[in-house]
Amino acid sequence: MKRSDTKTSSWLIGRKRRRPSARQIGMPRWRYLTLVFILTLLPLAAFWQIAGLQVMPDAKYGFRFLQGQGDARMIREDEIPGYRGVITDRRGEPLAVSTPVVSVYADPQILDLGEDKLAVLAKKLGEKPQALARRLAVYANKEFMYLSRRITPDDAEAILSLGIAGIFKKVEYKRYYPAGEVTAQLVGFTDIDDAGQEGMELAFDELLAGRPGVRQVLKDRKRRVIKNLQLLRSERPGKNLALSIDLRLQYAAYRELKAAMTQFRAASGSVVILDVQTGEVLAMVNQPAFNPNNRSRLNTNAMRNRAVTDLIEPGSVMKPLTMIAALESGRFRPETVIDTSPGHFRVGRKTFVDHRNYGALDLAGILKKSSQVGTTKIAMDLEPEAVRGVFERVGLGQSPGTGFPGEASGVLPNKQRWRPVERATMAFGYGIAVTPLQLAHAYAVLANNGVKKAVSLLRLPDTSHAALPTEDKVISADVAADVREMMKAVIDEGGTGTRAAIAGYAVAGKTGTSHKVGAGGYQDDRYVSLFAGMVPADAPRLVTVVVIDDPRSQEYYGGLVAAPVFSKVTAEALRFLNIAPTQTPEAALAVGTQMGVLKNGALSGQVAPSQTLASQKVSRRPEPAQVRGGAT
Repeated sequence: MKRSDTKTSSWLIGRKRRRPSARQIGMPRWRYLTLVFILTLLPLAAFWQIAGLQVMPDAKYGFRFLQGQGDARMIREDEIPGYRGVITDRRGEPLAVSTPVVSVYADPQILDLGEDKLAVLAKKLGEKPQALARRLAVYANKEFMYLSRRITPDDAEAILSLGIAGIFKKVEYKRYYPAGEVTAQLVGFTDIDDAGQEGMELAFDELLAGRPGVRQVLKDRKRRVIKNLQLLRSERPGKNLALSIDLRLQYAAYRELKAAMTQFRAASGSVVILDVQTGEVLAMVNQPAFNPNNRSRLNTNAMRNRAVTDLIEPGSVMKPLTMIAALESGRFRPETVIDTSPGHFRVGRKTFVDHRNYGALDLAGILKKSSQVGTTKIAMDLEPEAVRGVFERVGLGQSPGTGFPGEASGVLPNKQRWRPVERATMAFGYGIAVTPLQLAHAYAVLANNGVKKAVSLLRLPDTSHAALPTEDKVISADVAADVREMMKAVIDEGGTGTRAAIAGYAVAGKTGTSHKVGAGGYQDDRYVSLFAGMVPADAPRLVTVVVIDDPRSQEYYGGLVAAPVFSKVTAEALRFLNIAPTQTPEAALAVGTQMGVLKNGALSGQVAPSQTLASQKVSRRPEPAQVRGGAT
């Protein structure tokens, strides 16, 4: 290569590396500079736009906006169900627990169903395809609908295994009641959303209910969870609740009450057992009952806790309280004799009749024979407010204060002027209305030497560590002891409550048989049979009240229908609570022999009370202007 050629090549290379000028490219200088500026500005603008989208927080459509849009489509908050507190009896036996279940739901907007899949899904759900199609049509514009609530995990997996897009599941809790109908009316139940609806579940719903937690999750466009992002709030379980009842006593009371209901073909019944020392309810059962675990055929008539909500006219079980008023007046003593001859007594236009002429009776004899004439004569010799005052002091006409939903206060009339017949009828339990729990509370005052304690459906703290609820002294201890001694005669031979005897224990109690009220007044052939008693009689620990409503058999007296239930239930309670017998073996044997007489009819020439009372029945249609006083 020639030297001149080398120089020419070097010159051309140098010329290529230099930026062409506006003159060289044939363009005005100002136009050239403008073009260069624009070309330089474009990458800067692009960089600025990228920075605005990804870095600058205040940009109108910056990264926060875009992130929010993405999160709105992908990030969701899922609820973590809170565990509902456990309800137990006083010994820790579970009465209501929550078990994990699965609810299957769908998003109708993304649900992919053909006719074949619809038929298969309907079969898994236990529905007809047409019914499922109608349900889906109702929710067509929604994003959520339940397909099946609270089913077992296996059943839920069977539905999800179909692989149908738009079907999902979530874990929930379902209430289960181990004791079933034995505690149904007391414990109550929850609804489909686990909120209390009846009983203690409703009364303490706020305490029992757990607080749900929340977690943040990432979902895809088909609402499937891809990733758990963070826990926003932990779930909080509800607090546990310990009831005062002893499940062993509850089962015993339920068994005996149900047997009596069947035997006497009664409409309903209740049994209440109270701890005299603490005021705690140790058992509370009702019939008819229901199974809270299967309410598909629930009869609403069986849902009521009759022991707390239903009112009855108590009848002759009020006579011991009338005796308290008599002793407090100073006009009567336990040995005071009342002449009940000739077996009837007229007050105004009403005639009160005993089953037969009992002649002269002391106060214990009046209770023993349940004499209407004797009770009426005592009532007419007292101030009008004397009997009512005793009733009010022991808690009648007032709410027991347990907090149970629908708790009744009862009816205790308060009048400035009492008609003579009203004074008489109230003395033996007519014209007032009480619940079985109120009646048990009143007898507990008598059993506790006149001290009234608050009734509790919750287990109370140990008395050695905490004070019990407020106590009120409403009756003299001497008067209470005298009346309890009188009530022991009711269970003795010849009394109306011999079938309430318990071998090894002295029992104090009173029978009652009241007429039911109908459209035309008191009905001649409809009754409420009652027995209320306490044991051991000299230092009572337990009070038991038995109410049998409308027995339709030939036997309907409280001493024949309710007293045996008292005996069996209370005997079981004494055994479970390890309360030692108070009678000598000889006395216990005598009671056992007496109970054998009652069961088998006659022994050593004696006649069973059922036969005696049957022979003493008067006409079911009373004579005009009479009030029959039945042997109770």
